[in-house]
Amino acid sequence: MKRFGLLLMLFCFLNSFSQVIETTRPLAIDPSKSTIRTRFSPPKGFSWVNEQPGSFSEFLNNFPLHPPNFPVRDFTGIPIDNQKNHIAILRIDVGEKNLQQCADAWIRLYAEYLWLNQRFDDIGFEFTSGQFFSWNDFKNGVRTKEDKKKVSFVKTEKFDDSYENFQKYLEVIFRYAGTISLDRESIPIKNNLAIRTGDFIIKPGSPGHSVIIVGVARNLAGKRLYLLAESFMPAQDIHILVNHKYPQLSPWYELDVDLPETVTAKYIFKPTSIKRFHALR
Repeated sequence: MKRFGLLLMLFCFLNSFSQVIETTRPLAIDPSKSTIRTRFSPPKGFSWVNEQPGSFSEFLNNFPLHPPNFPVRDFTGIPIDNQKNHIAILRIDVGEKNLQQCADAWIRLYAEYLWLNQRFDDIGFEFTSGQFFSWNDFKNGVRTKEDKKKVSFVKTEKFDDSYENFQKYLEVIFRYAGTISLDRESIPIKNNLAIRTGDFIIKPGSPGHSVIIVGVARNLAGKRLYLLAESFMPAQDIHILVNHKYPQLSPWYELDVDLPETVTAKYIFKPTSIKRFHALR
């Protein structure tokens, strides 16, 4: 009787696994294409979610990629040791300092989106300390001053609204912001159907971690799959993750806000916390 029970359990497991396989095909990755949406085709029965024109979600879907087999490099330009966790690399620099790490990668992408759309008044982020620092303040000459681990703001520079100065502003944000502040500035997603491109999975802490949802596909039954991207420590190229746990779906992931944990290529989020920046609600 026990043997029959074990065989029944094994049959059920294999049957459920085969059903997952049957919903997929050899995943189409077109190396000749240069954006996230055009390079990656969703699994069989799924199609890309059409994002609102001009939205941050659409911006991420159409983000340019480096050519296939391009290595993940750290901030010094040297390829990192482990090149087995990514499938593509976003075509955006990481800077020359060890600053643009996990939460900073999301901040960088969102800030670049706002800059591209000339929404300069909307560019601003909190430090881990809770202090808010805007691009408007920085371009008008305000700088940070650190004294005994406390940060204050002083006007020391002339007005400069150049893109080069904008990059200097972001370095300040990367230095003083992180997963704790990004988590605090965000709202939780409590319904799976509400998850969208531009949201992120996050574990606040020192260190914590976050990964960015850069693509969403769905089928006629409403089931959804997601592409995830991240930077890491040390600061490195933002890259799209493979799915080691379910290689038949890779690089797509299933997400569920109610799961006690979510396993990504390099990090396990306990609990699963999917959030959206408050300005994007």
